[in-house]
Amino acid sequence: MAQIAVCVGLLLMTEILYRYTHVPGFDQPFVDQHNFGNYMDQALMNKINKDGWVAINCIPTAVHTIAGALAGKWLLKNNLNLKPLLIWGAICLVAGFGLDMAGVTPIIKRIATSSFVLASLGWCLWFLAVSYWWIDLKMHRRKLLFFTVVGMNSIFIYVFFEIVGSRWFNGYISAISNGITGWFTHSAMLQFIIASLCIFTLEWLLCYFLYKKKIFFKL
Repeated sequence: MAQIAVCVGLLLMTEILYRYTHVPGFDQPFVDQHNFGNYMDQALMNKINKDGWVAINCIPTAVHTIAGALAGKWLLKNNLNLKPLLIWGAICLVAGFGLDMAGVTPIIKRIATSSFVLASLGWCLWFLAVSYWWIDLKMHRRKLLFFTVVGMNSIFIYVFFEIVGSRWFNGYISAISNGITGWFTHSAMLQFIIASLCIFTLEWLLCYFLYKKKIFFKL
């Protein structure tokens, strides 16, 4: 119960910070470039991200981490009882989409509004329950190598994509891909899709290499 109380507290704190700080120029809770998250970016980094991402979305998204740990502990102790995961998933979905549909708090991923955190957490809990039931309880484990390769090094590939990928790798591969595809198409959308597939394939192969070498990064 303590962890659940912390999760509720984090979401309430997020709501309060965005709604009631009233910083001049940053007093519009859910408007890009004019919300409290943008103000904190200005204070912490002396800049505001143009695409709407904010640093303090780590506060509400910590709920995902805590909930994931709780779900994992539950499965370790009660691995045949998935009902609580389904119930909590339903509660989160109703709460998240309810806040959005009622016009109280819109679902915005980039600042991780409380409605977004709840709605996404609901889907994650449901997907976890269904996957655990299908794979671990029903033993349908064949032909899952494609997913296993990435899942066994999920921390590594996330960090790689966010640091190496965004700063160098993605742009480099895209430049090569766009140069080649430019020979037969001028569709920006098609070039973007092909470049994305190339990046994904190469990063999957990197995970596959680590998998074959039995190198796994863990926290």
